Amino acid sequence: MNFLRKILFMLAVALLMAMSQAAHAQSSTITIAVTTSFENSGLANMLLPQLLEDTGLEVRLVVVGTGQALKLGENGDVDVVLVHAKQAELAFIEAGHGTERIEVMYNDFILVGPADDPAGIRSVTKVTEALSLIASSQSLFSSRGDDSGTHKKEISLWALADIDAENIESDWYRSTGSGMGATLNMAAASNSYTLTDRGTWINFSNKQELELLFEDDPPLHNQYSILLINTERHPHINAEGARTFADWMTSEQGQQVIGGYRLQGEQLFQPNAGEDNGQS
Repeated sequence: MNFLRKILFMLAVALLMAMSQAAHAQSSTITIAVTTSFENSGLANMLLPQLLEDTGLEVRLVVVGTGQALKLGENGDVDVVLVHAKQAELAFIEAGHGTERIEVMYNDFILVGPADDPAGIRSVTKVTEALSLIASSQSLFSSRGDDSGTHKKEISLWALADIDAENIESDWYRSTGSGMGATLNMAAASNSYTLTDRGTWINFSNKQELELLFEDDPPLHNQYSILLINTERHPHINAEGARTFADWMTSEQGQQVIGGYRLQGEQLFQPNAGEDNGQS
């Protein structure tokens, strides 16, 4: 009997140790739904190793468009969300799927297109004028069409130009239904215009005849924010890890890493945690 009790005791200890190890593994690992531009820019490769070194937190990325990222957050399939579409983010919080929206950094969008610029957008100073010229000349335009943050921004910019891009029925406007890299590849292959974030463009190697043709207009501001998931709806998520991630990203160290990231000598993201940014 003493032998049996000893065996049961050892099994209980082993079970407790396994449970403790599993809990530790969960607390030290999180899954984040992020936009394609976060990875395409190369920033993730700089941020995540430093995050692991500073906090012991390991990150698994699910790289999707903003619409899909928000859906994953809504379903509790990830621990935290990092996206760039303010109105959709606010709707996510308002609907109770998230508890907090935390701004961390921004970059900007640009218009790229054929070097010969058939629509003549190099000569204008407003993005609405550039889009109006593309539409009036029916120059080829490649849209992501994937409900991503970039696609949402593109649709809003067309609307500012009094153009309903979601209902364009013409061969000049082409939807890829794909990520930024694939859309840039299509634009390069067809020699068409497209909207892209600056970081992905700089990191894109297949430019062919495409050039940066329009930039530096306030509506092209591109704010990135962290959304914390509502644990009352999804108690299984790693809320502690998500908070550690958010705190590090907004800390002095995290903000320095973001601001220090360079590609081809150019700073891609501006850290702005805690700032009152009216453009966000």
